[in-house]
Formats: sequence, C-alpha cells, structure tokens
Amino acid sequence: MDPLTVAGVAAVAVVSITTHEASHGFVADRLGDPTAREMGRLTLNPLPHIDLFLTILLPLVLIVSGTGFIFGGAKPVPVNVARLRNPRRDWALVGAAGPLANLAIALLLSVLLSLASRAGVVPSSPLVRTLAIGIFLNVLLAVFNLLPIPPLDGSRVVQYVLPDGALRVYRQIERVGLLLILALVFFFRPLQSFLVDAVVVCTAMITAPLGVWRDVAPVLRSALFS
Repeated sequence: MDPLTVAGVAAVAVVSITTHEASHGFVADRLGDPTAREMGRLTLNPLPHIDLFLTILLPLVLIVSGTGFIFGGAKPVPVNVARLRNPRRDWALVGAAGPLANLAIALLLSVLLSLASRAGVVPSSPLVRTLAIGIFLNVLLAVFNLLPIPPLDGSRVVQYVLPDGALRVYRQIERVGLLLILALVFFFRPLQSFLVDAVVVCTAMITAPLGVWRDVAPVLRSALFS
C-alpha cells in the first residue's frame, strides 16, 4: 500500500479500536456502572486505551516476523458487573456495544465511500482504498469480538442465556482465554477460514445496498488477499 493509504488505515484503526472500547464504557455507565468514567476511560482519546502488549508489541512482532496475519487490540475498559442495575442482562449489552459500534463505523465509512464514488473519486485513490480497508477492518473487529470465547465480547452475550451450572464452567475458560484465542487464530485453519469468509460476507452485506461493494472488493483483493 502507498504511504497515504497506510497512514489513513492506521488512523481509521486507532479511531475504530478506541470507539470500540469507549462504547463498552459508555453503555456500562448508562446501565449503572461508572467505573470507566471514574478511571478516565470514557473517552475517544486513544492514549488511555493503549495497551503496551496488545496495541504495540504484539502487532509489531507479527509485522516484523512476516506472518501475514496481524492481531492486536486495546486495553479492556474496566466494568464492575456488580454495579450494573441488572448484572446478567446488562453485561450482555455492554459486551455487544463494542461490535455494534464497529458495525456502525463500517456503515458510516460505506456512506462516505458512496459519496466519494458519486463525486468522481477514482477507485485507485488513497481515499477509496483507505475507506474500503477501513470498512473491512471494522467488520473484522465486530466479527472477531463476537466469537463466544472468553474474554471476547461474544462470551458476554452467551453468558446471558447459559444456565447457572454451565455458566460457572464457562467462566473458568477466561483464565486461559487469551492463550486459547491466540492458539486458535494462528494454528487452527478452519477458524481462520471462517473469520475471513464471515468478514467478507458481512462486508458485502453492508456495502452492496449502497452500491460500493464493487469498489471495495478489488481493494481487498489487491491489498489484503493478493
């Protein structure tokens, strides 16, 4: 990718990850838990959300090693489940907030891409490429975080429907959750294929109604899947 596209995608990634985490805190605050606000995490400023390992070291190591797969994230927003008004239900809503925020960003970027296309911006321009990859990135964040593996957001939603006995067992997975996620992502090819297919399908579903999938698909093929 050209330098302008790289800079644009990096900016979109920072905003997307920050919004994802802030959305958790905002919903928790509205549902009775002000912990994120009290700790200064109810903000779109990316600095409080940066995690040395997840945000900087892990992606950097993967880029340098040439794995072809980049993985990272932000510092999880603190939520005190006991302070939520309806802990079990509200914990699921807090968990769903991050992925929904990313889907909303993907839709917004699709609208901007549609406007750019109508304005005559050429498909090979850095703006179109940045918007296309930004859409894909946000759909990826949503789909990945909805996997039902603790501590991912999808596990918060799943916990809402589990009976008490199964819930206690399920929560034990969180102790090794991050290691399990890394192992599955990097060594379990069926999961890799599922993620890629799910993200591509969801990206098409978001962009096709706005008539911009025809602009997004070539960018993804050349920039991400070539």
